[in-house]
Amino acid sequence: MTGLRQLNDDFGTRTSELIERLHVSRGTGRMLALLVIAFAFFATLRPQVFLSTLNLQNLALAAPEIGVLAIAMMLAMLTGGIDLSLVNIANLSAITMSTLYTSIHGSNPALAEQLTPVLVLAGLAMGLLGGAINAVLVAYVGITPILATLGTMQIYNGIAVVWTGGRTLYGSPATLTSLGQATVAGIPILFLTFILAAILVALLINRTPIGLKIQLEGSNPMAAVYSGIRSRSVLTMTYLVTGLLGGLAGVLFIARNPSASADYGASYVLLVIVIAVLGGTNPTGGFATVLGVVLATLTLQIVASGFTALRLSAYQYAIAQGVILILVMIADQVDWRRRRQRKPTPQVPAPTAGN
Repeated sequence: MTGLRQLNDDFGTRTSELIERLHVSRGTGRMLALLVIAFAFFATLRPQVFLSTLNLQNLALAAPEIGVLAIAMMLAMLTGGIDLSLVNIANLSAITMSTLYTSIHGSNPALAEQLTPVLVLAGLAMGLLGGAINAVLVAYVGITPILATLGTMQIYNGIAVVWTGGRTLYGSPATLTSLGQATVAGIPILFLTFILAAILVALLINRTPIGLKIQLEGSNPMAAVYSGIRSRSVLTMTYLVTGLLGGLAGVLFIARNPSASADYGASYVLLVIVIAVLGGTNPTGGFATVLGVVLATLTLQIVASGFTALRLSAYQYAIAQGVILILVMIADQVDWRRRRQRKPTPQVPAPTAGN
């Protein structure tokens, strides 16, 4: 009974800390400041290139696919896990859509265009399938997420290579390609899709019971079990959503560029992990903020665009990513320790004479 009471007390403390941290995000304000600083820095150095309409639109076109993957990674990390197979799920989604389109287009081009919504649903379904396999391995078989998704990453990549023969597939619905180029008030529709996905995930996390369960699962899995939370259901839902977001990223891949391949976005895996952590996601689970991830996505895209404007190499950009990550982590640790030191120690009442 004493052990159970102590566990319940620990669960209550963790829940209180979680609710407190939901209202005040340490990382969001810092990322907003970094975004403004980065934008001002590159705009000052090369205003004629960096501030051009073409460059800003390209920035808004490049951010959505990476941002959606980063949000999916954040969701997996929120449970204390990770999903290394996201990029491969996205590639399988894009390959599925391209293959179906070219197969139908060969015999009936008009029908292939009319079936664009069906092709998009097929891509999303492929993402769900990939997420479902991850969910079974993590939630029911009990494999550690990093090992389970490392395995499925290799499997999905192998399937994609065999499927395409190692070649790049060309062909996608003209409607989808046009949508990828279209804008609303100068803002690309792909970017608006990214923002909509971010809002929906934020509502899922912060305004639904399953969202709270996901956070508590990552904060303290053992206490979550004793509180009646079904860990398998929570993990299954989480990896299904990450798979769906991976499928959505595949749709964005092929909408931006009407082609699909097994190795597209090979460098995205580490990038989206960096973005998730920069955005305030606790790598051990229990806390994350969608707004922070969105800001981190935009910040790194601004840095990438600025490096291109300055004609710096991709290797120098990789160094910048690491420097930004380490500096933010150092600032985060300093801030967290200061908060812990300022937290008042509860006073234990002295026993009365009668006792």
